[in-house]
Amino acid sequence: MNWSEFFHMGGYAFFVWTSYALTLIVIVANIVAPIIQRKKVIARIKRAIKRENIETANAEKQ
Repeated sequence: MNWSEFFHMGGYAFFVWTSYALTLIVIVANIVAPIIQRKKVIARIKRAIKRENIETANAEKQ
């Protein structure tokens, strides 16, 4: 068996390689999505803390 036959997959190459590509996309998405979501949550918490500190400082001035 040579590399050409291996990559051709007996006529089923399109389906096989598409399946591999979709699987890789799903795995990458499962790794990247939580990282992005975590960054968004941390940014939202930081904004809330900052807003709370500003409100507390304004309340103390009055």
